[in-house]
Amino acid sequence: QVQLVESGGGLVQPGGSLRLSCAASGSFYLIKTMGWYRQAPGKERELVATISSSSSTNYADSVKGRFTISRDNAENTVYLQMNSLKPEDTAAYYCNAAVLHSLINSPRQYWGQGTQVTVSS
Repeated sequence: QVQLVESGGGLVQPGGSLRLSCAASGSFYLIKTMGWYRQAPGKERELVATISSSSSTNYADSVKGRFTISRDNAENTVYLQMNSLKPEDTAAYYCNAAVLHSLINSPRQYWGQGTQVTVSS
């Protein structure tokens, strides 16, 4: 079993910055892709950014140039640096990890509990 614990959400003014963190703990062989998703009220959950175990990244068009995803493999932690925040970035942000528990099994998906980001003046 793997636990993902997020931190770093909060209230910020438009144009401000926040940094989200997500630490994975538990028993596993390897964490493959880690990522951040978000869900605003009344909307479906959407991808924000992902990063592979080799640090290849992918971003939603809406956050390109403003958000940066990174990871520390030694600490099993993924980060999301969010700059130039806009009111439309307001959402609950969820950490996701694709985890291998052995070489012969397919990756299993895990989710964090979510952290709220509110962008408002």
